Amino acid sequence: MEQFKTSSDVLFVLLGAIMVLAMHAGFAFLEVGTVRRKNQVNALVKILVDFSVSTIAYFFVGYAVAYGVSFFQGADVLAARSGYDLVKFFFLLTFAAAIPAIISGGIAERARFYPQLAATALLVGLVYPFFEGVVWNSNFGFQAWLEASFGATFHDFAGSVVVHAVGGWIALAAVLLLGARHGRYNKSGAIAAHPPSSIPFLALGAWILTVGWFGFNVMSAQTVEGISGLVAVNSLMAMVGGTLAALVMGKNDPGFVHNGPLAGLVAVCAGSDLMHPIGALVVGVIAGGLFVQMFTLTQNRWKIDDVLGVWPLHGLCGAWGGIAAGIFGSQALGGMGGVSFMSQLIGTVAGVVFAFVGGYLIYGIIKAVAGLRLDAEEEYEGADLTIHKISATPDRDATW
Repeated sequence: MEQFKTSSDVLFVLLGAIMVLAMHAGFAFLEVGTVRRKNQVNALVKILVDFSVSTIAYFFVGYAVAYGVSFFQGADVLAARSGYDLVKFFFLLTFAAAIPAIISGGIAERARFYPQLAATALLVGLVYPFFEGVVWNSNFGFQAWLEASFGATFHDFAGSVVVHAVGGWIALAAVLLLGARHGRYNKSGAIAAHPPSSIPFLALGAWILTVGWFGFNVMSAQTVEGISGLVAVNSLMAMVGGTLAALVMGKNDPGFVHNGPLAGLVAVCAGSDLMHPIGALVVGVIAGGLFVQMFTLTQNRWKIDDVLGVWPLHGLCGAWGGIAAGIFGSQALGGMGGVSFMSQLIGTVAGVVFAFVGGYLIYGIIKAVAGLRLDAEEEYEGADLTIHKISATPDRDATW
């Protein structure tokens, strides 16, 4: 029976890893549908290559930084317990690789290719796993201090803060260092609109992400024994709450409607194992409205050219999710309890500050050493022709 349980856990975590791996196709198509046609190929290539670089960085460095585990052992040792430790690495890798996938949408259309790959290696190998280990492996005594001070550790079941807020705030640092796309804002105060190039591709990306998210959240239990239908239903309720709030706040705009469920799902990750479904619905509604309001404010008033709105979506909704777990996870509001609002607040703020500072350092160094963005002519031609020498839809066939 013990072997059967172990094998079941391996299959459970493996299926979760595959579902989150599939989410990277969602990141890709969400970006493809949002950017202009001259940058669609680059969006697809970036997500795939970033994932590959993330795998190498996390396998050789990042996983050891977070959990003190290395893979420099014989295959017979690695295959112990039906290879559970290996599929656990695979599952957590898909979370780590979400960091550059999130950033990709913010810096789209003007970032250089290889400097971004260098940033991916450093972020996934060093920056992200440092905070991941602090929260999910209790490194450096931060969790112990919170528990001693406020009666509970910082609770982030599936990564509202550890993954999404961290990715979103790193992206904000990168976007600020890159600057806006040429022609986006002019000196007179006018704003050049760049509408989505393909609503169907944008919607496809959102749907892939939404479906995969149930692996992201539910499989975060990491064992069959720990699985909870509460996580699944809370994810569902937050998803629909975010969708409906974005529909109303965004005045039927399909870009907002399809990002609404993602906002709700980002926010519910942290407390999806604790909240009552009605609480999860409220969390999703607030997240959907927060995304629409802050995306509009960021783009139009503050003139921060975050192409996919990854800072409002992941950075702000992720931070809201970390704090919301301390509110709606309490027994007074129908939750499971065992959380502290102060621990959630401090843990969230720590993640935000760490991510922004870490991101600013990494991208600042790369900007100084190698440069971050395409020159004006390359940006005008588009990343597809500049970097990959081919467009998504060639104008003509070869004539020879």
